[in-house]
Amino acid sequence: MLALLGATTLMLVAGAPWVLPAASGEANLKSPENGRVCIIDDNFMLQWNSSRESVRNVTFSAEYKIPGMDNWKKLPGCQHITSTECNFSSVKLKNVYEKIELRIRAEKGNNTSQWHEVKPFIPFQKAQIGPLDVHLEAEDKAIIINISPPGTKDSIMWAMDHSSFIYSLVIWKNSSSPEERTKTVYSRDKIYNLSPETTYCLKVKAELRSPRRVGFYSPVYCINTTEKHEVPSPENIQIDAENHVYVLKWDYAHENMTFRAQWSHEFLKRIPGSHSDKWKQIPNCEDVKTTHCVIPQNVFPEGIHRIRVQASNGNNTSFWSEEKIFNTEMKTIIFPPVISMKSVNDDSLHVSIGVPKESENKSVNQLYPLIYEVIFWENTSNAERNVVEKRTDFTFPNLKPLTVYCVKARALSENDKWNKSSVFSDIVCEKTKPGNTSKTWLIAGICTALFSITVIIYVVKVLLRCINYVFFPSSKPPSTVNEYFSEQPVRNLLLSTSEEQTERCSIIENANTITVIEETNPIDGDHKKYNSQTSQDSGNYSNEDENSGSKISEELLQQETV
Repeated sequence: MLALLGATTLMLVAGAPWVLPAASGEANLKSPENGRVCIIDDNFMLQWNSSRESVRNVTFSAEYKIPGMDNWKKLPGCQHITSTECNFSSVKLKNVYEKIELRIRAEKGNNTSQWHEVKPFIPFQKAQIGPLDVHLEAEDKAIIINISPPGTKDSIMWAMDHSSFIYSLVIWKNSSSPEERTKTVYSRDKIYNLSPETTYCLKVKAELRSPRRVGFYSPVYCINTTEKHEVPSPENIQIDAENHVYVLKWDYAHENMTFRAQWSHEFLKRIPGSHSDKWKQIPNCEDVKTTHCVIPQNVFPEGIHRIRVQASNGNNTSFWSEEKIFNTEMKTIIFPPVISMKSVNDDSLHVSIGVPKESENKSVNQLYPLIYEVIFWENTSNAERNVVEKRTDFTFPNLKPLTVYCVKARALSENDKWNKSSVFSDIVCEKTKPGNTSKTWLIAGICTALFSITVIIYVVKVLLRCINYVFFPSSKPPSTVNEYFSEQPVRNLLLSTSEEQTERCSIIENANTITVIEETNPIDGDHKKYNSQTSQDSGNYSNEDENSGSKISEELLQQETV
């Protein structure tokens, strides 16, 4: 029973939160709930929920505290508010990146509720980009747009981001079947390629890329383009780099016109406001009669610029042409480097890369960092070595001695986004030094040649001996034969062994016919027959054997006669 009574009491208290017990005679106020902050540009709004079913004539007040404050302070614009929201934009915040704490309570007379604390927040992180104010001006084929940046003139919320906003525009013809066209524009920009005497409507929103923020669209604005202008604007603006100059060209249909061209820095487009006084006349492009003009490269500083052209015919002047974005780095010509190569050590070649002569006065190759691509190969081979380095000195080692090698190089932009390069330089060739290996081979070659000459001489000598032996034999018998007949009885068959082995010669005169004689050799018993014909020669010479034979023959003849 007691437990049931206690439960009933608790339910009664919970069911009537706004009313104090009857004994107290006072109302118990309930605290606000779901407190939240909404920030659009520099507009700060605090919102909350409250119940007025039981208590009427309740007001609300808020306080705030920021880093560096010890005590809570009353929040300006949020004191004794009868509604459930208040604007506290009047708070003088010095830093929108600092955390803010808020709290709210309900009030009725002297009675107050407990404080309801809002979740702490950083203003910049809570802020949203609000709708934009847009001002339009019309031409015959274009609309000039002037966009007021988000926030107020003295905005603290976007003070650091005025030049970082990107504006997205949606434009369409005000017709029954509009076709929308979306493009990104600057705070002051121009929409081209429109039709004369036509109504166009548009809306714009602002964006931040870092941190990512997308704003609300502006209200829709509409404007009519003017009638077609008597003097049309130049079209198809182009600019190209040629050697040390830029050539600006454009198209124009009419003749007997004069033209002028101006340039301005691209970064001015990102700064809100009008910068019409920042346009500068381009030298050599004022009051020209042709549809082109030549501009020295030193006219433009390094960077991104805008160029526009205007036509005139006496007192009539056209609108400015569509602006052409021009990047000096993209249009600059990179000249090929000058290379030199010389032989070093015994098996190496050294390659040096220099600045081209064309750019010595004003080196366009020094506008931004360059790297070099070097291609090296043997003159008699198709195999190539490809080296890409930032340095300007290269050494190729371990080469063949007394061999011709060739090299060529080109300059490349170090930044890949430009994707620019020069043409290849002239090919340079150089021959390597002999080297130690060549000397060794040279010595070996000389020794081989000497040995070969010796062998050839020997072979020729032997060959000559063979030829002489075959075709020109010697009158003397070979030494082997001499050895065989070296014994005394054999060599002197017709002579007495007692006779001295001396050669004797005699003159035979009126020799008669010698008949065949047989003589027995007492030494070895062999017989030899000698035949002779009558000779009428006089003055013949014979050796001793012949004389002995003649004497023997004469003696025999005498015996026969007797």
